[in-house]
Amino acid sequence: MAFLYNRTSFYIVLGLIILAGIGVTQSLVSDPIVFLQTIAGFVLIAAVIFFIVNRFYKANPMKQEQRSFHKAAKQSKKRFQTKSQPLTSKRSSVGSISAARKKKKDAPHLTVIEGKKGKKKNRASF
Repeated sequence: MAFLYNRTSFYIVLGLIILAGIGVTQSLVSDPIVFLQTIAGFVLIAAVIFFIVNRFYKANPMKQEQRSFHKAAKQSKKRFQTKSQPLTSKRSSVGSISAARKKKKDAPHLTVIEGKKGKKKNRASF
């Protein structure tokens, strides 16, 4: 039954599109100036609605947060891509090799937790 419904709705939509095409063609042939004025009015109204919606959408603070999130994601992706590239392509001279060895790797995902550093652990000796 659903297949029959989809088939009939397809024919209804196709018939409406054909009738709209005939109406537009008839309007264009009979009075092209009125047709162009109507089209220009539709375009003008659509542009005004677009700019109003766009203005209110930019004022939404959630959009600024999304923009910040996307910017941070791009920076993170860029940082991890540069670390995963082979080091042979970056090293062109002997000086850069020694500088690369001296460079300390950082782990931005780790944090330091303050605790009792002076107290030794009581370990059983075996």
